[in-house]
Amino acid sequence: MPPPRDQQILVKAARLYYEEGRSQNEIATTLQVSRSSVSRMLTAARERGIVRIQINDPAGRDLDLEGELTERFGLRDCRVAEVRGTDRPLGRVGDLGARWLLERLKPGQKVAVSWGQGVQAVVRHIPDDGGYDIEVLPLVGGLSAVDSAISGEELVRDLAARLGGRSQRLLAPAVVTSKAGRDVLLAEPVIQSTLDAAKLAKIALVGIGAVGHGSSAALLDAMNLSAEERADFDAASPVGDVCARFFDGDGSPVTGPVNDRVLAVSLADLAAIPTVAGVAVGQEKAGGVLGALRARVLDVLLCDTALARALLARVR
Repeated sequence: MPPPRDQQILVKAARLYYEEGRSQNEIATTLQVSRSSVSRMLTAARERGIVRIQINDPAGRDLDLEGELTERFGLRDCRVAEVRGTDRPLGRVGDLGARWLLERLKPGQKVAVSWGQGVQAVVRHIPDDGGYDIEVLPLVGGLSAVDSAISGEELVRDLAARLGGRSQRLLAPAVVTSKAGRDVLLAEPVIQSTLDAAKLAKIALVGIGAVGHGSSAALLDAMNLSAEERADFDAASPVGDVCARFFDGDGSPVTGPVNDRVLAVSLADLAAIPTVAGVAVGQEKAGGVLGALRARVLDVLLCDTALARALLARVR
């Protein structure tokens, strides 16, 4: 039997990671150990039976919904997680997304990521085994406006560490309060070169926001829009965002101050990446996801059954 103190710290690390959703870097700070020590703790917690991962359905997919979505929206691929009873949709979608990504990785590839809970779920289901000659790049600046655990900078580092690859950092916020401030940041060679490198990625993994929900609302608050600017934004009938770039129900970009205060690749840049996979969970995301599909920026959709049915109901 392991010493009681050793057992207790493994339990604490496991609770912070699996129940509270803390990143390994955050746990390392809390427990005053190195990040590699946290990784070893989580592995030991699984080996000793402190953490047990149960998968009832190894496939966990709704193939009928996948086929219908693929045909309806001209997708190259689709993964719809079956959600039953007490299943957590985010975890099921993250598992399917991780398997989808690992099946497509090739040595020497560049993989770009945005941010959000969906992308975080995929990253956390990537085994911490390493061995991939991959470079991970950010599509959007670090997001001080939302939970740091789901920021682009944190997810870029975490994914690179799990794959054993390299990463680049984008040392700038995702949104600022003026176009002039955004332009000053873009004039910095290191920032522009990182965004340019992200545009050359072969695979992009992006979250999809819905206006009025969660992080999309936090982004708008961080921009410090005037009453007139916010009224103009609302008049454009925005439905969602990808990489902090907002669009309307037809998929057309929303221009103006909201677009001018973002430090990220554009929707056109994103559409030029060979394979872009969007991750979203929950029927409340249907409007945003439908707008992203109509914007033609997604090649692959990773979602749950509730969202899949809500999407199809909107277009039938």
